[in-house]
Amino acid sequence: MRDALLVLRQVRYENRWFWRNPPAAFFTFVFPLIFLVLFNVIFGNNEIIIPGGVTNEATFYVPAICALSIITACYTNIAMTICYTRDDGVLKRIKGTPLPVAAYVIARVLHAVLVGFLLVAIVVVFGYVFYDVTIPTNTMPAFIVTVLIGSASFAMLGVAITVFIPNAEAAPAIVNFTVLPLFFISDVFINLENPPSWLDIVASVFPVIHFSKAMQTAFNPFETGSGFEPVHLAVIAAWGVAGFIIAATRFSWEPRT
Repeated sequence: MRDALLVLRQVRYENRWFWRNPPAAFFTFVFPLIFLVLFNVIFGNNEIIIPGGVTNEATFYVPAICALSIITACYTNIAMTICYTRDDGVLKRIKGTPLPVAAYVIARVLHAVLVGFLLVAIVVVFGYVFYDVTIPTNTMPAFIVTVLIGSASFAMLGVAITVFIPNAEAAPAIVNFTVLPLFFISDVFINLENPPSWLDIVASVFPVIHFSKAMQTAFNPFETGSGFEPVHLAVIAAWGVAGFIIAATRFSWEPRT
């Protein structure tokens, strides 16, 4: 019970710290909307008619943008902020408190999940209002579960990657190197047609493509099933568990010189 209260207090602190930096919070939520607008400008928003019904192309942009925004907020932002606060000595001062490492990690993950859900809600509502995006109702439970597992797993990975980042100066290069190339080969920015088999194998090892595909299925208005992708969700969750183990056992409160 004591550890749970510590986690909740840390979540409250993370939330206050997040909103007390208005420029960072603003661009966190505007960034995915810019991509949604660009996708509609570049690729168009034509009406799609198939036997299952009618919708707009923007409907199929939304899950990819949601996946991008969650990974950016829950993986990239967490890794960056931890490295900078570590270099500034903030984490060293936190270490001197009764807060356990696991409680700190869980609190960062929980706050990232909350931000992830808020991001997804903003993207979906923006798409519905401005681009007539069709919001699927029969697969909405699968979509919510996918967002939950994805945001939690990538947040855990964001904390874990800091173990391999020596200092804040190296953070942008290392974090972007580990995720940016995957966006291009994981059906996030573009859908690759007939890619080399080795590229498919490489992409399938990492969780980005599994998250992208699970999101696309769960937000597909023509999906006749439940929208759940058990295999993709299992891979994402496995990466999240691995990230939590690394973070809980090897987390560094001080930068390496």
